[in-house]
Amino acid sequence: MSGDTFGRLFTLTTFGESHGPALGGVVSGCPAGIPITEAAIQQELDRRRPGAAQAGAASTARKEPDRVELLSGVFEGRTTGTAIGFCIRNTDQRSADYSAIKDVFRPGHGDLSYHAKYGARDYRGGGRSSGRETACRVAGGAIAQAFLATLGIMVTAYTVELGGIRAAVPGSLAALGNVWERPFFAPEDAVITAWQGRVAEIKARGDTLGGVVEVRAEPMPQGLGEPVFDKLDARIAAALMSIGAVKAVEIGAGCEAARMTGSQHNDPILPLPHRQEASNHAGGVLAGISDGRPLVARAWVKPIASHHQPQATIGTDGQATSITVGGRHDISAIPRIVPVCQAMAALALADFCCLQTRQAGAMGI
Repeated sequence: MSGDTFGRLFTLTTFGESHGPALGGVVSGCPAGIPITEAAIQQELDRRRPGAAQAGAASTARKEPDRVELLSGVFEGRTTGTAIGFCIRNTDQRSADYSAIKDVFRPGHGDLSYHAKYGARDYRGGGRSSGRETACRVAGGAIAQAFLATLGIMVTAYTVELGGIRAAVPGSLAALGNVWERPFFAPEDAVITAWQGRVAEIKARGDTLGGVVEVRAEPMPQGLGEPVFDKLDARIAAALMSIGAVKAVEIGAGCEAARMTGSQHNDPILPLPHRQEASNHAGGVLAGISDGRPLVARAWVKPIASHHQPQATIGTDGQATSITVGGRHDISAIPRIVPVCQAMAALALADFCCLQTRQAGAMGI
């Protein structure tokens, strides 16, 4: 199986399945001397962890501590410049929950496509296609965020829509406050009650919900990104689209840009200290290269595929049948997917920062 590595200079390679003994990964290309500890990585993992308080009734009943173990590449709280290995052990698997579907393909999951590609699949929670794989992304993203912090760049993600109910979003990271303390990682308090009611309603039906996550990075340096095929916005979109539940990505005004005129969409170019005061329909990217405005991207997240209503499908014998999925599942990928989106954006930005440093060195800048 290829496709286990993200990045070109600052890379994350992951391994592991939902019901295997452990998941883990290796971060390569991180510069030496970056402050990082297991506690800092754990803080990010706790935000994604099953049963986290911010998820409330939307979360699965599976209780994994998601304790990270740093195996290499860090000494006395700082990176050494060598490969950073980490491990997250699974402790609360109930593989028997999936025995009833070992010969049946679950709609909306990777069961059918994995079977078609490999001729076999790990039916216990989806194996490698499980959302549990994203724990490794969050751990790797925490290392990327530690690196970006040394450059003064902060990446934050938050929920802007859940079950069709939209939140009001402040215009800057400072105005957001601490989104990690709010239920659903909401950008404001007023929408939380409506989201809680929507989750309760859908849970009672045995169904699931989707939503939208916004990612914001600032202050952004100018010049990140490569012309043509390695545009910054293209890589950010690829990073977010690599998350299993994400079905669409917007940058800046996104789809709404198609409904604007040119005079509406173009952002005034002000002197750099005041640039953030102007509109940001481009999402901080012009011609695929950062322009100094905040980077703004949104990931559109599908409803969780596992729900408790009957669904039409086929078995491994190709015959029509129906299925009602059991087991323990989230009502929505939100809010647990929020730190995953943040992590993937951070990994992409860390990679571009390393590329920019290499180019500057080659040019003698």
